[in-house]
Amino acid sequence: MIEELFIQTEGKNQFKDITHDVQAAVDKSKLMSGVCFVFVTHTTAGITINENADPSVRSDIMKKLTDLIPRDAGYDHSEGNADAHIKASLMGFSVTLPVEAGDLILGEWQGIFLCEFDGPRERKVLVKIVESM
Repeated sequence: MIEELFIQTEGKNQFKDITHDVQAAVDKSKLMSGVCFVFVTHTTAGITINENADPSVRSDIMKKLTDLIPRDAGYDHSEGNADAHIKASLMGFSVTLPVEAGDLILGEWQGIFLCEFDGPRERKVLVKIVESM
């Protein structure tokens, strides 16, 4: 079964912590041991795992992405969001996490983030939980 999460972003560029949303999907599945796949179904948004304790880490990543991939850099893509496509491709569109004792296994300071690069908008994130054999 696939759980669909609908995540509303608030800014043009944003790292939105969705760890609790993904854990809620795991809780709903009642799976005790397995693997959780998280996938964003958009080409201008990504998914990553990074530090969730200090928000300056996320702002530093966003600043560096903006420095490396500026909004107006003479791209051929006519919609005006080529930078968002490039940033999302660099971040990636999925993450895979182990589940044990019904909990996502993350490092002490890690969280799961939806990476918005063309917002604000509603994004669909799919969560698939597979039982270990």
